[in-house]
Amino acid sequence: MSTYLTEEKKNEIFAEYGGGAANTGSIEGQIALFTFRIKSLSEHLKDNKKDMSCKRSMLTLVGKRKRLLKYLASKDIQKYRDLIDKLGIRK
Repeated sequence: MSTYLTEEKKNEIFAEYGGGAANTGSIEGQIALFTFRIKSLSEHLKDNKKDMSCKRSMLTLVGKRKRLLKYLASKDIQKYRDLIDKLGIRK
């Protein structure tokens, strides 16, 4: 795991969005974790425009998050809508 994401921060994200710190498999928690990592990487890329490996990592995370959001929308549309409002994605 990267240095910008400590164990405490990860537990905090899963506790807030996944229902509990130990529930690391929840879809909502994983989407929130990917969103945090994407925001961090995009801030890094604002200063380091030529960091292509970082850009590729970010785009991979965006794709993973998109697939998870699509799955969540097909399973429970209300949880999907609540999560995107809470995270501030999909303007």
